Amino acid sequence: MPSTSRILLGGGLAAAAAGAVLCALGWYGISGERFAERQLPYLASCTVPGAALVVAGAVLCAAAVLGPVPPSSPQPDEGRDAAGEPAAPSSEEPPLRVPGGTLAHRPDCPLVAGRPEAVPAGDAELAPCPVCEPWPR
Repeated sequence: MPSTSRILLGGGLAAAAAGAVLCALGWYGISGERFAERQLPYLASCTVPGAALVVAGAVLCAAAVLGPVPPSSPQPDEGRDAAGEPAAPSSEEPPLRVPGGTLAHRPDCPLVAGRPEAVPAGDAELAPCPVCEPWPR
């Protein structure tokens, strides 16, 4: 196991243990109080932060066990050609926009594809969509 995984695992176990201790202290404090208004400070100072630490510890432990996920390299058909340049539009139709939107999209962009309210962009001053990059044409 690499050193980063050991650090994550150790930190996760420590956080989960500290959270369990806080939850136990909160439960003990609440159990001795009869009225709800006197129980709230124990909830706020022990039980809720303890539960958050248990969840954070579980996430850190899972990250240590699963390890880093290698980033996927974009495929040529994902908006760029083999040289890394923006791919040619998949259709010769004009760019689209949604009413009130500020971005121009290719007709096959997943953000506007199949949306009946998408209309041609026309001459409106719009920024290019960062997903489909409709320009340069």
